[in-house]
Amino acid sequence: MTIYYCYDAYCGWCYGFSPVIKKLKEKYNDKFFFEVLSGGMIPKESVKPVSAIAGYISTAYKTVEESTGIKFGEDFLWHIFNPDLSDWFPCSEKPAVALCIFKELHPDKQVEFASDLQYALNYEGRDLCDNEAYRHLLEKYEINADDFYSKLESQVYIDAAKYEFQLCKQLQVTGYPQVLLQVEDTKFYLVSKGYSDFDTVEKTLESILASLN
Repeated sequence: MTIYYCYDAYCGWCYGFSPVIKKLKEKYNDKFFFEVLSGGMIPKESVKPVSAIAGYISTAYKTVEESTGIKFGEDFLWHIFNPDLSDWFPCSEKPAVALCIFKELHPDKQVEFASDLQYALNYEGRDLCDNEAYRHLLEKYEINADDFYSKLESQVYIDAAKYEFQLCKQLQVTGYPQVLLQVEDTKFYLVSKGYSDFDTVEKTLESILASLN
């Protein structure tokens, strides 16, 4: 059985959900395979400067912090509170491509890498549309930099990322984060939609498992 974690690197609520999904994987890693799918929340066709969303994020981030206990970093918030000085143009595609490359190399660490991407953005203030934003993670996971950066521009992996965007649509994912349990080829159960704490997610998952027996 597979747990699908549908997320987007630029989703603040997914950042808040990171500790929950990591804890879920730690506890159920021997029972399920964990697959992370990028949702493509900000497709290339819809890219705008960060100033277009900074007003919303400037208040929404506090709600995420209060609800989840996660903290947004000063380097990230600088771009939110100084949008006219920021050179950010948020787009979901490049971090999704990076995840596709990573999944080939370390399929067992998808959840951790997705969490690292979100920490790099939301706490460290790294621009995930900038190739250099990934270099420290290549060192962490012992990934060859030349190989990674070559693949980051490859149409093969761009197409793989876009396939994940479409797959999330086929799974009827309309918001992030969302967790699904696949028990058969075409049979899925909704475990969590939007942010939920660990106890709630675990209770729902155990209830589903009990119903299968």
